[in-house]
Amino acid sequence: MPAKVLDGDAYAAEIRANVTRAVARYNAEHGQIKLCAVLVGTDSAGRLYADRQRRLSTVVGVWYELVELPEQTSQAELLAQIDRLNADATVTGIILQLPLPEHIDTAAAQYRIDPYKDVEGVNPANIGWLFYGEPIIAPCTALAVTEMIRRSGVTVRGANAVVVGQSRIVGKPVTMFLLDQLATVTGCHIATRDLAAHTRAADILVVAVGKPHLIGVDHVKPGAVVIDVGINRIKTPDANGKLIRRTVGDVDFEAVAHVAAAITPVPGGVGPLTVAMLLRNTVEAARKQLRRKV
Repeated sequence: MPAKVLDGDAYAAEIRANVTRAVARYNAEHGQIKLCAVLVGTDSAGRLYADRQRRLSTVVGVWYELVELPEQTSQAELLAQIDRLNADATVTGIILQLPLPEHIDTAAAQYRIDPYKDVEGVNPANIGWLFYGEPIIAPCTALAVTEMIRRSGVTVRGANAVVVGQSRIVGKPVTMFLLDQLATVTGCHIATRDLAAHTRAADILVVAVGKPHLIGVDHVKPGAVVIDVGINRIKTPDANGKLIRRTVGDVDFEAVAHVAAAITPVPGGVGPLTVAMLLRNTVEAARKQLRRKV
């Protein structure tokens, strides 16, 4: 029986509707929620992401402002801009668009963002609080993954979960969330020997590596829930033999969908849900700053 396809677009629309209502209530009672994004340089991917953020923020009622800085902006100048936004009481959320120019220390810039305004949950303080089960703002991609798992209907408590890829803002936070829900979790990474031996034991398989079609049908236990976080651009021939670019995940969707119980597509899976979680985090950040003032 084909797998249930977990529709990230539909789930994201549902979450945005809830966020819209929450934003309207907050704005009426406490003033405008304002999200500021900082873009350094002219990276096309960062600008496209910022444009999408602007459109969706406007839809849910969040005031969005893009702070654009030139490519040659120094580390000190960027930190000064972040300090300005931290101190601005009208700004309730801050996003630092990646990638940053090579001469800027990304981790240092992320650390400078006020953890209560860090709507992406990338400040090391927010990552650290995950280990205590009490994040101020959790990483939005990790939240999207856990929401996908919840929507799949799988019982997490007692399940064998395998997380392939242990990045600090996706793989490791997902591992912590699953541990908090009492799954038995195996973390796989670049040094893992015999990856398939681990993944074939997974009731829940999360893949966040950035390697197209790394996971095939031989890696997956029949009946598993498979969450694909990878977004990869590859060239493949069309019906006429012409090379075209398309987006694929870390999982061979067509093959694995025949054995999994549930699976996320790429595109249309974790990606749109991550943006929805960013908007939900934006409201949560405003609420927590309000409570901090009391």
